[in-house]
Amino acid sequence: MKLALFDLDHTLIPIDSDYEWGVFTTALGWNDPAEFSHRNEAFYAQYKAGTMDIHAYIRFATQALCQRGAIHSIAAHALFMRDVVQKVIKPEAINLVRQHQAAGDAVIIVTATNEFVTRSIAQAFGVAELMAVNLVRDPLTDWFNGEIAGTPSFREGKVTRVQEWLAARQLGWDDVQSTFYSDSINDLPLLAQVTHAVATNPDARLRAIAHERGWRILDLFE
Repeated sequence: MKLALFDLDHTLIPIDSDYEWGVFTTALGWNDPAEFSHRNEAFYAQYKAGTMDIHAYIRFATQALCQRGAIHSIAAHALFMRDVVQKVIKPEAINLVRQHQAAGDAVIIVTATNEFVTRSIAQAFGVAELMAVNLVRDPLTDWFNGEIAGTPSFREGKVTRVQEWLAARQLGWDDVQSTFYSDSINDLPLLAQVTHAVATNPDARLRAIAHERGWRILDLFE
């Protein structure tokens, strides 16, 4: 089996979808602008530095949609897809995914952004397999409560999630030829695990590591 794994934010799309969702919902009046912007910027800086507490971030990032409920959140996300995400999806990224699909590779998007924000984005790329941060649903409301279900697909958790996917198919890493595309130093554990690592639109630290290790560097949006 050939396995093509893609990070999402700044890899397949030139934005951070979770960050932009926060900006979008703040514009809708869902958050206090000053407080939310301050905390959002702080978490984003921690993410780029590789120091972010994923559980604390998910509670923060999903607070508004948890409070607003399913009907309002789903409607707002449809507008977010139309007004923000669809406008930044590039043909180069679509073509890269299509190349792997045409070759018969199993294609999976593996992202540290939560499933609510990213499911529709994966669908826009024609990718059915999504490994995102899964969210706990409150049994009384059947809606998210801000907590993470299972292993978050963040840093080493991405390796765990892919291993679980392989094990469910009675496969291990040695049974597949795997490629992973990512821009972020946070994804170093999975980049180091796969057969072929592709530093895609890499940040400065990942670009330096890619040069040191002889990994392919792909500047997809140039």
